[in-house]
Amino acid sequence: MPKRKSTAKKSIARKISRKAQLQHIPWNSIAIEDLNPLLQRQFIVGQNIMVARVLLKKGCIVPEHSHHNEQLTYIVEGALKFWIDGQEIVVNAGEVLTIPPHMPHKAEALEDTVDLDVFNPPRADWINKTDQYLRHEK
Repeated sequence: MPKRKSTAKKSIARKISRKAQLQHIPWNSIAIEDLNPLLQRQFIVGQNIMVARVLLKKGCIVPEHSHHNEQLTYIVEGALKFWIDGQEIVVNAGEVLTIPPHMPHKAEALEDTVDLDVFNPPRADWINKTDQYLRHEK
């Protein structure tokens, strides 16, 4: 009689073998999530990547945090000031910042800002809504 795979191994095998799906999604079809009075977001998750549209009002602070995900931040409108790797970096509309995994960073919206963030792998804390560092009053 052949040995049976463990439940955990079966689950991993299913996830690896799952075929990525083609998606075409207009942003206006995604609900805007209010995280606090100055911060909103929408996101779309693929198989191994996630893109988020983040809306920050002037003065919004994203507290210092880090994560195992690689992050690419593209500013569509406005400007964000980052405190990262011992530096202060202002990223303006049309500019991109790449943030390696595990690098602590903080940001402030210098004006009303629309930001597209790309993460690999997808942010489980965002998907599961366990990102309490973003869910505060300012």
